[in-house]
Amino acid sequence: MENATDEDWQVLLSLFPRGWDSLAFGAGAVERLRGFPSTETLLRTLLLHVGKGYSLRETAVQASLAGLASVSDVTILNRLRQAEPWLRRMCQDLLQESGVALPAAPSGRSVRLLDGTRVQEPGRTGSGWWVHYSLQIPTLTCDHLEVTPTKGVGNGETLRRFPATAGDLILADRGFCTPAGIATIQRQSADVIVRINTGTLPLLTPEATDFPLLAHLRELQVPHQAGDWPVSVRSRSGLIPGRLCAVRKSEHAARKAQRHIRRKAQQGGSDPKAETLDYACYVAVFTTLSSAEFSSRQVLDWYRLRWQIELVFKRLKTLAGMGHLPKYQDDSSRAWLYGKLLVALLTQKLIYTARAISPWGYCLSEKDR
Repeated sequence: MENATDEDWQVLLSLFPRGWDSLAFGAGAVERLRGFPSTETLLRTLLLHVGKGYSLRETAVQASLAGLASVSDVTILNRLRQAEPWLRRMCQDLLQESGVALPAAPSGRSVRLLDGTRVQEPGRTGSGWWVHYSLQIPTLTCDHLEVTPTKGVGNGETLRRFPATAGDLILADRGFCTPAGIATIQRQSADVIVRINTGTLPLLTPEATDFPLLAHLRELQVPHQAGDWPVSVRSRSGLIPGRLCAVRKSEHAARKAQRHIRRKAQQGGSDPKAETLDYACYVAVFTTLSSAEFSSRQVLDWYRLRWQIELVFKRLKTLAGMGHLPKYQDDSSRAWLYGKLLVALLTQKLIYTARAISPWGYCLSEKDR
């Protein structure tokens, strides 16, 4: 009879994308199952490291105690590196299952989603790290990854940390919204779509006078109404021409955002400013894309895609605090990142499935039917 842990694993297996085991061979993650009885035991061992937050040595011990495999920590690390394309492909399939459409990149463009997450190693004395990463859309290929300490000048989120090539389209959240970062991307002949942060990105008119941001946003009176205005940003190298693209939120979304602001203000002991509550009624982005190439709707749709994936990454960031990051090799760090994303996507699917779970507690697999 299976124990509870094995039974739970069977439930988890039912959530994996169709053909997940054959993907291991097709993606080149498995050439020989030396030390592992099957692809299932290999994946289960890797998830002990990624999902449970065990160190490589602890993972080897736990895998042996569970009767999964008798392998060394070095073997597990090597298999994690080889598993990068396998884990990435499973993430892609699960994203598609969840309804996140990943459209083809615009002609001649490489669309990249930039983000960062903090990782705290286990224990009271564990080190804190920033994981800065860039994912290409729609392949979800991690084309840049860097790890820095959370403490120290210049170690936070910034566009200046990411290399770009001509034709890249960079999608980033408000944490990356600074004139210096935008100027860095522009100098590399790339473009950005970045969420407006009114505290770090003062907007100017094309003539370099102050741009009345809130006054223009208030022109959008109807939910889902979009607007587009020419603006500029001042950097050390001069003015950067661009556009402000904005849309008014639905009444429900606006009220939800305002409630969140009020709750945070109560924790700090002061009332929010009226203009802060007004800004919560809109989504506004700055872009260097020309209106001839991208309409305001297209700009906002691409940013919406970034936000859809960010909803998944929010779970990833929560889970990442549990993990032990391989800090010294890019390939192992990328595989670790995809493993974390896989765990987050499986968690999301488990939540959805649990709402309508069968009376026997799990989904039937093909071999059970």
